[in-house]
Amino acid sequence: MSEQVDILVTRQNIHGMSPELCAEALRERFPDREVVYAGTPSAERELLPGAEVVAGFRLDEAGLERAENLKLFACLYAGVDHLDLAPFREHGVAVTNASGVHGPNIGEYAVGAILTFARDFLESRRRQRRREWRSHRTYELAGSTVTVVGMGALGTAIVERLAGFDVHTVGVRYTPEKGGPTDEVYGYDGIHEAVADAAYVVLACPLTDATEHLLDAEAFLTMPPESVVVNVARGGVVDTGALVDALRWNSVRGAVLDVTDPEPLPEDHELWTFENVLVTPHNAGHTPEYFQRYADIVAQAVATAEETGSWEDLPNQVV
Repeated sequence: MSEQVDILVTRQNIHGMSPELCAEALRERFPDREVVYAGTPSAERELLPGAEVVAGFRLDEAGLERAENLKLFACLYAGVDHLDLAPFREHGVAVTNASGVHGPNIGEYAVGAILTFARDFLESRRRQRRREWRSHRTYELAGSTVTVVGMGALGTAIVERLAGFDVHTVGVRYTPEKGGPTDEVYGYDGIHEAVADAAYVVLACPLTDATEHLLDAEAFLTMPPESVVVNVARGGVVDTGALVDALRWNSVRGAVLDVTDPEPLPEDHELWTFENVLVTPHNAGHTPEYFQRYADIVAQAVATAEETGSWEDLPNQVV
């Protein structure tokens, strides 16, 4: 007979942090429930049949077959495009994501990226390396237009952190009729209008059929030549070849790329050679608070199920 556990934490690698920290965070939220970390494949196989909630980044169909008591799979990632959701539906298992866990840190990353170009810290760094005390041209962020593509948790967090900088904000979302926290809102079919006056274009949207290569050669022609692209979404939202051409011919001022297409960016890729491009290794999501925020999301989902008596209409539910 399988051991009964309330919450099972499976093995995963999140920003180099031990999954045992995830289990500890969940124990803090659920002091009256048994939270167990399955540190080996055999432990996972043994404990899955008795688990009511599984916290992890992946659970295949074979695992679902074993998890006969499972009510909720609480995915550790904000995106669930790596999961085949059909088996979860067939087994009647709810799935939640970790949307919102990255809001503060990615919001800070985006603002930092914008300020890096506004004050041209990249040029300051280059001159420091040469021990060259010589002034250079910089810009002001105040009075600029910042376009944020994607009005989900990430986009909203970015706009909130721009509130004190006296900028005009433009949002882009699937359903512009819903409005949003920005001064203007467009749909994805209005991307040209949304970026026409933008000094900074921040991408914080999912990669879908509607957003793939949203910033293409035509979009770069529309953007002002002093504009800067900040991508914290997915690499495929930008047509990489078109971006390289835009940088080569000064159609845009620069780019900050936490994600690329392809990813990882090959060592011989031309983007590495541009001095007006800052590349980070998909690191914007790193935060020491990841598991704490994730545990809050799981706690809200379980509390909702307890209140309603149903594993439906949960916060962050995707299935």
